[in-house]
Amino acid sequence: MSDINDSTTDNSNQEQSLQPQDSAPENDPTANDNKPAAKDPIQLCHRKIQAIRGQITKAIIGQDNVVDLALVSLLAAGHLLIEGVPGLGKTLLVKSIAKAISGDFSRIQFTPDLMPSDVTGHAFFDQKDSSFKVRKGPAFTNLLLADEINRAPAKTQASLLEVMQEQQITIEGTAHTIDKPFMVLATQNPLEQEGTYALPEAELDRFLLNATIEYPDAASEQAIAKMITEGHVGDSFATEQIEAIATVKDVLTMQKVATTVEVDDSLYAYAVRLVQASRQWPGIRNGAGPRATIALIRCAKALVLLRGGQFVTPDDIKQIATPVLRHRMSLSAELEIEGVKVTSVIQDILEQVEAPRG
Repeated sequence: MSDINDSTTDNSNQEQSLQPQDSAPENDPTANDNKPAAKDPIQLCHRKIQAIRGQITKAIIGQDNVVDLALVSLLAAGHLLIEGVPGLGKTLLVKSIAKAISGDFSRIQFTPDLMPSDVTGHAFFDQKDSSFKVRKGPAFTNLLLADEINRAPAKTQASLLEVMQEQQITIEGTAHTIDKPFMVLATQNPLEQEGTYALPEAELDRFLLNATIEYPDAASEQAIAKMITEGHVGDSFATEQIEAIATVKDVLTMQKVATTVEVDDSLYAYAVRLVQASRQWPGIRNGAGPRATIALIRCAKALVLLRGGQFVTPDDIKQIATPVLRHRMSLSAELEIEGVKVTSVIQDILEQVEAPRG
């Protein structure tokens, strides 16, 4: 069952820019009141993000839920952790998003011998002018794919903590700011696979959402095979057909507009009750912390923007709760032995904790 429902793709406004077309200030995307679309920034941003989604789904077939969660993470200025076996299009997803928003993209293949400096960069002595210089690592980008992150030891995994939380990297005592927007999309293999290391809780908590990527259904796999084998050499899919229909400035604008989506006080209280229930539920070893409450609201706002609504409803919080909470909770040994899944416990919590009405 999908974590969030599929949203309708609207490609009719792909060329519409979030930036004003008249002499209004450059940082005000909705200043031209003569245009009806500009009067509602939420709907304007909805059309833009749906156009971006339409470009991404040209390359990513049969993974609509993961695409939506990636876009929710992007709109909420957060990071996404994807669990699944290799070969299901995770690298292609990040490349497609980067191209659609005209952003930079970097990929790091995490291995047991990867060093923290391989991620963040390092200082070196330049003999030509007898001075120390900084060689920036691949983390200096807009979209960073940390592939198979749990194949690297904890020390290397932790090298992402600062940049994920503070959006800066400290090298030799000097803080270097990362360009915005910045998003880490990390993939991890199932822990039962050989050569994997569990991610530390501090790092798991910094991922806004956790998605699971599954094998495509038969129809989607057939469409993928046809698309790859017609007019392409090899078994990889190029992104030439994806158009750059947005800019990083557009993304920053959409992130700002997402924060303006209305949330009733009763829904803040509902989010708190859900997260607190995760700490008190029988059979839970570790529940979710305060970051989970914040994440529920941030992601619900982004989900509303993705779907074109005006305000957050209890259903928005319910639909985003599983990917928000799943990686922040751990079960007791007894429940693990019984084969109980975290997702089942989350569903029980959603059924038992009363949602606001009306």
